Amino acid sequence: MAWPHAPARWVIAPGLYMVTAGTYGKAHFLNPPARRDFFQERLFAGARESGWELQAWAILSNHYHFVGQSGDNPDALRVMINKLHMTTAKHFNLWDDQPGSRVWYQYWDTQLTFPRSYLARLNYVHNNPSKHGVAANAADYPWCSAAWFAENATAAVRATVASFSTEALNVPDDF
Repeated sequence: MAWPHAPARWVIAPGLYMVTAGTYGKAHFLNPPARRDFFQERLFAGARESGWELQAWAILSNHYHFVGQSGDNPDALRVMINKLHMTTAKHFNLWDDQPGSRVWYQYWDTQLTFPRSYLARLNYVHNNPSKHGVAANAADYPWCSAAWFAENATAAVRATVASFSTEALNVPDDF
Protein backbone atom coordinates (compact mmCIF):
# COMPACT_ATOMS: atom_id res chain seq x y z
CA MET A 1 0.00 0.00 0.00
CA ALA A 2 1.41 3.36 -1.01
CA TRP A 3 1.20 6.18 1.50
CA PRO A 4 0.05 9.49 -0.02
CA HIS A 5 2.68 12.23 -0.10
CA ALA A 6 0.17 14.82 1.10
CA PRO A 7 -2.92 14.77 3.28
CA ALA A 8 -6.27 13.98 1.75
CA ARG A 9 -8.38 16.98 0.83
CA TRP A 10 -11.75 17.14 2.53
CA VAL A 11 -13.06 20.49 1.35
CA ILE A 12 -16.69 19.53 1.11
CA ALA A 13 -18.70 22.52 2.26
CA PRO A 14 -18.96 25.94 0.66
CA GLY A 15 -17.60 28.69 2.88
CA LEU A 16 -14.54 30.65 3.89
CA TYR A 17 -11.12 29.02 3.86
CA MET A 18 -7.53 29.93 4.59
CA VAL A 19 -4.89 28.32 2.41
CA THR A 20 -1.15 28.20 3.00
CA ALA A 21 1.42 26.66 0.68
CA GLY A 22 5.18 26.41 0.88
CA THR A 23 7.92 25.72 -1.58
CA TYR A 24 9.90 22.51 -1.51
CA GLY A 25 12.78 22.80 0.94
CA LYS A 26 11.64 26.38 1.69
CA ALA A 27 13.59 27.45 -1.39
CA HIS A 28 13.00 30.97 -2.66
CA PHE A 29 11.48 29.99 -6.00
CA LEU A 30 9.39 33.17 -6.11
CA ASN A 31 12.47 35.37 -6.46
CA PRO A 32 13.08 37.67 -8.31
CA PRO A 33 10.00 39.92 -8.01
CA ALA A 34 8.86 39.15 -11.58
CA ARG A 35 8.10 35.63 -10.39
CA ARG A 36 5.85 36.93 -7.64
CA ASP A 37 4.10 39.06 -10.30
CA PHE A 38 3.59 35.95 -12.44
CA PHE A 39 2.42 33.88 -9.49
CA GLN A 40 -0.02 36.56 -8.34
CA GLU A 41 -1.50 36.81 -11.85
CA ARG A 42 -1.95 33.03 -11.97
CA LEU A 43 -3.48 32.98 -8.45
CA PHE A 44 -6.01 35.67 -9.38
CA ALA A 45 -6.85 33.99 -12.70
CA GLY A 46 -7.24 30.60 -11.01
CA ALA A 47 -9.54 32.03 -8.37
CA ARG A 48 -11.73 33.68 -11.02
CA GLU A 49 -11.89 30.49 -13.10
CA SER A 50 -12.75 28.39 -10.04
CA GLY A 51 -15.39 30.70 -8.63
CA TRP A 52 -13.35 31.64 -5.56
CA GLU A 53 -13.40 35.18 -4.17
CA LEU A 54 -10.07 36.15 -2.61
CA GLN A 55 -10.40 38.32 0.47
CA ALA A 56 -6.77 38.44 1.58
CA TRP A 57 -3.47 37.24 0.09
CA ALA A 58 0.25 37.44 0.76
CA ILE A 59 2.87 36.05 -1.64
CA LEU A 60 6.41 35.83 -0.36
CA SER A 61 9.50 34.31 -1.96
CA ASN A 62 8.95 30.81 -0.51
CA HIS A 63 5.30 30.60 0.53
CA TYR A 64 1.91 32.17 0.23
CA HIS A 65 -1.36 32.50 2.11
CA PHE A 66 -4.83 33.46 1.07
CA VAL A 67 -8.28 33.71 2.57
CA GLY A 68 -11.10 33.09 0.15
CA GLN A 69 -14.77 32.34 -0.18
CA SER A 70 -15.63 29.26 -2.19
CA GLY A 71 -18.25 29.23 -4.87
CA ASP A 72 -20.88 26.53 -4.97
CA ASN A 73 -18.24 23.86 -5.59
CA PRO A 74 -15.65 23.97 -2.79
CA ASP A 75 -13.78 21.04 -4.38
CA ALA A 76 -12.72 23.55 -7.04
CA LEU A 77 -10.05 24.60 -4.51
CA ARG A 78 -8.12 21.36 -5.01
CA VAL A 79 -8.33 21.73 -8.79
CA MET A 80 -7.33 25.41 -8.61
CA ILE A 81 -4.30 24.77 -6.36
CA ASN A 82 -3.14 21.78 -8.41
CA LYS A 83 -3.34 23.83 -11.62
CA LEU A 84 -1.66 26.84 -9.97
CA HIS A 85 1.22 24.74 -8.66
CA MET A 86 1.64 22.79 -11.89
CA THR A 87 1.62 25.90 -14.08
CA THR A 88 3.95 27.95 -11.92
CA ALA A 89 6.36 25.07 -11.29
CA LYS A 90 6.60 24.43 -15.01
CA HIS A 91 7.47 28.08 -15.68
CA PHE A 92 9.92 28.37 -12.79
CA ASN A 93 11.68 25.20 -13.94
CA LEU A 94 11.83 26.50 -17.50
CA TRP A 95 13.27 29.81 -16.34
CA ASP A 96 15.81 27.99 -14.13
CA ASP A 97 16.64 25.44 -16.83
CA GLN A 98 15.77 22.71 -14.30
CA PRO A 99 13.03 20.64 -15.96
CA GLY A 100 11.17 18.38 -13.58
CA SER A 101 12.49 19.94 -10.38
CA ARG A 102 10.07 19.94 -7.49
CA VAL A 103 8.90 23.45 -6.62
CA TRP A 104 5.91 23.12 -4.27
CA TYR A 105 5.92 21.12 -1.07
CA GLN A 106 2.22 20.96 -0.20
CA TYR A 107 -0.64 23.14 0.90
CA TRP A 108 -2.89 23.35 3.93
CA ASP A 109 -6.48 24.50 3.95
CA THR A 110 -8.67 25.35 6.90
CA GLN A 111 -12.36 26.12 6.81
CA LEU A 112 -13.12 29.24 8.83
CA THR A 113 -16.40 28.66 10.62
CA PHE A 114 -16.25 31.29 13.40
CA PRO A 115 -16.24 35.04 12.75
CA ARG A 116 -13.38 35.62 15.22
CA SER A 117 -11.23 33.01 13.46
CA TYR A 118 -12.00 34.54 10.07
CA LEU A 119 -11.20 38.10 11.19
CA ALA A 120 -7.96 37.07 12.91
CA ARG A 121 -6.81 35.25 9.77
CA LEU A 122 -7.64 38.25 7.58
CA ASN A 123 -5.43 40.32 9.88
CA TYR A 124 -2.72 37.66 9.78
CA VAL A 125 -2.62 37.39 5.98
CA HIS A 126 -2.82 41.15 5.37
CA ASN A 127 0.19 41.64 7.66
CA ASN A 128 2.24 38.57 6.72
CA PRO A 129 4.94 40.53 4.84
CA SER A 130 5.58 42.60 7.98
CA LYS A 131 5.64 39.45 10.12
CA HIS A 132 8.42 38.06 7.92
CA GLY A 133 10.32 41.34 7.79
CA VAL A 134 10.05 41.87 4.03
CA ALA A 135 8.12 45.15 4.46
CA ALA A 136 7.90 47.51 7.40
CA ASN A 137 4.34 48.31 6.32
CA ALA A 138 2.48 45.47 4.58
CA ALA A 139 0.50 48.02 2.53
CA ASP A 140 3.78 48.90 0.77
CA TYR A 141 4.37 45.29 -0.29
CA PRO A 142 3.00 44.78 -3.84
CA TRP A 143 2.16 41.07 -3.49
CA CYS A 144 -0.18 41.45 -0.56
CA SER A 145 -3.77 42.51 -0.08
CA ALA A 146 -3.06 45.07 2.66
CA ALA A 147 -3.11 48.11 0.32
CA TRP A 148 -6.18 46.79 -1.52
CA PHE A 149 -7.93 46.24 1.82
CA ALA A 150 -7.02 49.75 3.03
CA GLU A 151 -8.48 51.25 -0.15
CA ASN A 152 -11.65 49.14 -0.34
CA ALA A 153 -12.76 48.43 3.22
CA THR A 154 -14.51 50.97 5.38
CA ALA A 155 -12.65 52.45 8.32
CA ALA A 156 -14.88 50.45 10.68
CA VAL A 157 -14.07 47.14 8.94
CA ARG A 158 -10.34 47.94 8.88
CA ALA A 159 -10.42 48.75 12.61
CA THR A 160 -12.36 45.57 13.39
CA VAL A 161 -9.93 43.34 11.48
CA ALA A 162 -6.91 45.09 13.00
CA SER A 163 -8.31 44.55 16.49
CA PHE A 164 -8.08 40.76 16.23
CA SER A 165 -4.93 39.24 17.67
CA THR A 166 -3.02 36.72 15.59
CA GLU A 167 -0.84 35.46 18.45
CA ALA A 168 -2.85 32.33 19.17
CA LEU A 169 -3.36 31.28 15.55
CA ASN A 170 -2.01 27.91 14.48
CA VAL A 171 -0.91 28.63 10.91
CA PRO A 172 1.91 26.72 9.18
CA ASP A 173 4.30 29.62 8.60
CA ASP A 174 7.85 28.67 9.60
CA PHE A 175 9.31 29.76 6.29
